[in-house]
Amino acid sequence: MRNPTDVTGLRITLQVLLVLMSLLLVPLVLLHKGKGGGLSDMFGGGITAGAGSSGVAERNLNRITVAVALLWTVMIVLLGLIEKFSE
Repeated sequence: MRNPTDVTGLRITLQVLLVLMSLLLVPLVLLHKGKGGGLSDMFGGGITAGAGSSGVAERNLNRITVAVALLWTVMIVLLGLIEKFSE
C-alpha cells in the first residue's frame, strides 16, 4: 500500500509546478508576434518592427511555448488521475 503522505507530497509538488508553468505560459503566449495588432504589438511592437522578424527567434519561441503547454497539460492530467485514484 502507498503511504498517504507520498500522494499528498506528489499532489502538492504538481500543484506548485502547475502554478509556475501557468505563470510562465502567459508571457510566452503574449510574446508571440501578432497578425493584426493586439497585446504583442502593445508591449514590443516597436522593437519587432525595427529589428525585423527573426525566423529563428519566432520558431524557438513557438517550440518553447508548445513544450510548456504540453507539460502544463500533462500536469493537469496527472493531478486529475491522482485525485481520482486517491479516494
